[in-house]
Amino acid sequence: MENQEKKKRIFSGIQPSGELTLGSYMGAIKNWVALQDEYDCIYCIVDMHAITVRQDPAELRRRSVAQLAQYIACGLDPQKNIMFIQSHVPQHAELSWILGCYTQFGELSRMTQFKQKSQQHADNITAGLFTYPVLMAADILLYQADLVPVGEDQRQHVELTRDIAQRFNGVYSNTFVLPEAFIPKMGARIMSLGNPDNKMSKSDPDGCVYLLDKPEEIQRKFKRAVTDSETAVRFDKENKPGVSNLLTIYCAATGKAMEEAEAEFAGQGYGVFKPAVADAVVELLRPIREESERLTADKAYLESIYRDGAQRAQYLANKTLSKVQRKVGFAAR
Repeated sequence: MENQEKKKRIFSGIQPSGELTLGSYMGAIKNWVALQDEYDCIYCIVDMHAITVRQDPAELRRRSVAQLAQYIACGLDPQKNIMFIQSHVPQHAELSWILGCYTQFGELSRMTQFKQKSQQHADNITAGLFTYPVLMAADILLYQADLVPVGEDQRQHVELTRDIAQRFNGVYSNTFVLPEAFIPKMGARIMSLGNPDNKMSKSDPDGCVYLLDKPEEIQRKFKRAVTDSETAVRFDKENKPGVSNLLTIYCAATGKAMEEAEAEFAGQGYGVFKPAVADAVVELLRPIREESERLTADKAYLESIYRDGAQRAQYLANKTLSKVQRKVGFAAR
């Protein structure tokens, strides 16, 4: 029998911001579910990265576990994916220190995100904020990841990760896989309900629908969604951005084609259209919200998932770390 081709490994570090939005679900998470059969996926809730900005400790703990529950509720299978909390795998910090000794000060000072965040948090520019990309490199290289799904803002960090890996490989022979930035197939691009020129984001809470919003809250937000002074329901991004965004959401929630949706609401007006979009979103999110609530209440189950995930992650991490320690000359333990 022919050997099955080894699956490529994806590593994704997820900030524990807690509340996931309809935009992130329709744009990305829905598609991650398809990746779990095609790739060997590792999802890490990066609580160590989160503390470059001051956090409320109890809230950080709550959000780290809540986010894990929401990802499982969205369809990420803990049996098919390794899912864990970063601080539970100390090898991340150990490898980060070693890699920091193979990273140039100049490289880190050129990182765009460091410059931006230093301006945003001028009263708290820590060494952690400066060396954040080295920890990110350790996250990725520890698991010999082939692909890292990132937005444009993180692409520079993946490039740096490759540079660090190449430098280390050049000195000590092949140790690390050189990862590539992976732009997964995106789903619908969902804009803010209050300002359809901007992406749906937590920074605009009224224009943002969260996966755990109650049905009445979703209805309220869609009722107040910005449209225009016409009454025709048709897709025209240029002249009718609000209505076009609502149509995009409706099609993504129901699986209908755009022409089908336009025909369904022809001559109906916004008074019928907006509540119908809200109803479709309520029904799409209902099973996710209910499963999230069920999982969050079952603390023992979630604990077993992240502990098992950390164990599986540590097994892979140790293989890389022990090789690195030996190569740099650390005495055997």
